[in-house]
Amino acid sequence: MKKIAVVLSGCGVFDGSEIHEATATLLALDRANVNVTICAPAGPQMHVVDHQTGEPATGEKRDILVESARIARGAVADIATLDAADFDAVILPGGFGAAKNLSTFAIDGADARINPAVADFLKAAHAAGKTIGAMCIAPAVIAGVFGPDIPVSLTIGNDPGTAAAIEKMGAKHLESPVDGVIIDRENKIVSTPAYMLAGRISEVFTGVAKLVDAVLEIS
Repeated sequence: MKKIAVVLSGCGVFDGSEIHEATATLLALDRANVNVTICAPAGPQMHVVDHQTGEPATGEKRDILVESARIARGAVADIATLDAADFDAVILPGGFGAAKNLSTFAIDGADARINPAVADFLKAAHAAGKTIGAMCIAPAVIAGVFGPDIPVSLTIGNDPGTAAAIEKMGAKHLESPVDGVIIDRENKIVSTPAYMLAGRISEVFTGVAKLVDAVLEIS
């Protein structure tokens, strides 16, 4: 049975993991009968957003790991404690948490810094020949980790500004439709646009299922 690590960044599209994308990932992996470990970095979120208004919630602080446990139903591991060699692949759902908590891409764009524990885990996974999947804005994390050294190919869909930032980070951006999957077989990187393009939850589930199939196929 294959073992897959799913890296979350909190809970909620505006300040954590996109819940539909995370759920689509977990459902597709469960249907594939693989062993899943849900993980996240520990530490404070960049900020907390009121998801009713879309505005930052004044005075609130939340922890990335603790919030990720809402999606994981409690069973969430600190990514800093995991050994990438124990897994066949890693998948990162999107949501602004990928750009705010796993990295500083939301603020710094092409100059983004990556959460050290996440960067270390992804580098170790790649060095061990593991497959890495990323969706929505999470490919920016992949570009931040590998772009300076490895010309990885990936997609966030077709947004020109985001694509330009990713290319400035050293990655190669390829346009993709909402249900498309970009597979960089040489570097074992798989990506799909998800809610960067999706207008319906069904489109997200279709694209994410294709990403999971591709990740498992090359792992």
